[in-house]
Amino acid sequence: MGWNEGLKLAMQSLLANKLRTVLTLLGVVIGVAAVIAVVTLVNGANAYVATKVNNYGADVMTVSKRPQFIADYNEYLRYQKRKNIDLDQYRYLQDNCHKCSGIGAQQATTGKIVFGKQSSTDTNIRGNTWQMPQLQNQTIVEGRSFTPADDDHASHVAIIGADVQENVLNGEDPIGKEIRVDGVPYTVIGLGEKQGKTLGQSQDNFVILPLNAYQKTYGTAKTVTIYAKAGPGATALEDLQDEIRVLMRAARHDRPGEEDTFTIETSDTFIGIWKSISGGFEAVAVAIAAISLVVGGIVIMNIMLVSVTERTREIGVRKALGARRRDILLQFLMESAAMALVGGLIGVAMGVLLAQIVTIFLGFPSSVALWSALAGMLVATSVGIFFGVYPARKAAMLDPIEALRAD
Repeated sequence: MGWNEGLKLAMQSLLANKLRTVLTLLGVVIGVAAVIAVVTLVNGANAYVATKVNNYGADVMTVSKRPQFIADYNEYLRYQKRKNIDLDQYRYLQDNCHKCSGIGAQQATTGKIVFGKQSSTDTNIRGNTWQMPQLQNQTIVEGRSFTPADDDHASHVAIIGADVQENVLNGEDPIGKEIRVDGVPYTVIGLGEKQGKTLGQSQDNFVILPLNAYQKTYGTAKTVTIYAKAGPGATALEDLQDEIRVLMRAARHDRPGEEDTFTIETSDTFIGIWKSISGGFEAVAVAIAAISLVVGGIVIMNIMLVSVTERTREIGVRKALGARRRDILLQFLMESAAMALVGGLIGVAMGVLLAQIVTIFLGFPSSVALWSALAGMLVATSVGIFFGVYPARKAAMLDPIEALRAD
């Protein structure tokens, strides 16, 4: 029996029992859909985070009181005991860092923005030194950025994000408009380029103020995050890290042999942390898929055994007409594999559709990986073949005389 004939017989058998075939495929469909959906979402998130971090500056490092991502509560408490980083330490780096091609500082909080009768209460408010927009690749699409004079004189000027323009200023031209940031008036001098969402959270709901003006409203008690940009060169970032570490230890009076009382992070740090988190999601998805596929495979084997019993006379007739054992074996294996492959195709389509629904309604990025779709169909087909071997072998080993006597 040729492959074409075997596939034709397999599809005829599946179509003859549509409801049973659909119910049989549920386990395979769920397993493949779970993997495809998670892999699609994780791939999209990986690509998006990598793009955002690289746009943020692959040659930019941060100096902060504690890491931005802390998984352990005890570690969080330990980091909280560190002294704050203040503007004096920032100025010390600014004056003594020779490998810095740019350096800035930032503080942030959440507050209320008011313009006329419109307001928002969950806007990210940042206090930046004048170089920060360049260090963060913050493109100003209208107006201008800060100048050293704005920083030195604590000018009441602001740069706003696209969400603030659309939701608070009603889409009006923002330049020259006066907004109130937690009750304090500021004149809008710049509009930031629209950045979209990262992991479902808008990156455009912000107001940036000169850091000195920010501290006049919110005080100096909170820690400052310092941003430093390396110059050109393959080892420039590593050299800058070494210099910053020496300078910060001197500024903070860290004793020789003791650990740093500050944290230095680069874009590679953030990408590595995200990949470790996303890897956990993928592992859970694979575990769920494995269980679903095993259950689906057992169901396929059970249905194929029922099919062998129902078609005993058919098998006897085929053997009597000259079908060999391997022909019968191939027929039932192809039927089992075809059933699983159809389940895999449906699972891939459902997984991609589910990921797209999440993207549309929650803004979570997604990216379809061709290898994951092919792997899903390959694994599904392999499950069908593996669990179809026993029923197919049982059919092939039937005695033709006994099979013809079956009712």
